Amino acid sequence: MRLGITPVFLDNDAEILTALRSALQEAAGQRVQFEQRRTYEEVTGMLLEGAIEAAWLCGYPFLQHRATLALMAVPLWHGKPMYQSYVIVREGDDAKSLADLRGGTHAFSDPNSNSGFLVTASDLALKGEKAEDFFRRTIFTYGHRNVVRAVADGLARSGSVDGYVWESLAALEPELAGRTRVVTRSEWLGFPPFCTRAGHLADPGVAALRKALLGLDRTEAGRHALGLLLLDGMTAGDVSLFDGIARRMRLLASLR
Repeated sequence: MRLGITPVFLDNDAEILTALRSALQEAAGQRVQFEQRRTYEEVTGMLLEGAIEAAWLCGYPFLQHRATLALMAVPLWHGKPMYQSYVIVREGDDAKSLADLRGGTHAFSDPNSNSGFLVTASDLALKGEKAEDFFRRTIFTYGHRNVVRAVADGLARSGSVDGYVWESLAALEPELAGRTRVVTRSEWLGFPPFCTRAGHLADPGVAALRKALLGLDRTEAGRHALGLLLLDGMTAGDVSLFDGIARRMRLLASLR
C-alpha cells in the first residue's frame, strides 16, 4: 500500500514516520510504503492518477476534488477531529491583528493548505484585499515548521500556520515556538484527513489500511505512533467536518 504524505504536515520527521509505518503495517497485515512529495498538489495528483492508494491530505485539496476523493479517517486532536489556523509574528512584535501586518513579508506553507494559506487569504478577501497586495512580499515554505522558523528568524514578519503544529512545537521545541507569538486564531475547522479515491474504500488493501488507521489507539505500536504525533486516535469522520473550509473556499472564489 502506497500512502502519500507531504513535509507540509510531518516535516520529514524520521522517527514519527518509522513509528507510524510500523504501526500501520502491523495492523493492516501488509507492507505500507510512504511516498513523500514536497507539495499537496503533487501528492493529490498522484492519488487522482492512481500512483498511490491513499494520502494524508488537507481539507482544502480534499474539497477541491470532492467528487473524486473519499474520506478514510480523520485524526483526533484533544479529542476532536478539528484544528485551527494561526497567524504568528516574532516574539516582541506589537501586532494585535491581521490588519497590523500590512506591508510586511508573510510566510505561507502551501498554496493548497487550509491553515497555511486559505484561512488568511479568505480573511483578507472578506476585507476586499488580496494577499499579494496586502503584504509587501509572500513566500511559501512548504512546511508548517518552516513557517515558524521563517518568522522566528526574521525572514518574514508574519506567517500562517497549522495551530496543531504550532502547539506541538510549543510542547516539543519550545525554544523555536517561543520565539514567535500567536496574533489570531481561526474558528475550529476539519483536521487534515486521510483520503483515497472515490469508489475504492472497499478495495481489500484500502479497507485494511483504513481499519488500521481507525484502530491505532487500540495497539501498542499505534499508541506509540499517536503519542509521537500528539494525537488521540482517528475517527471515520464525515464530510460535514469540512463545511467551514468549504465556506472559506466559496468566499475566496466569490471575492476574487
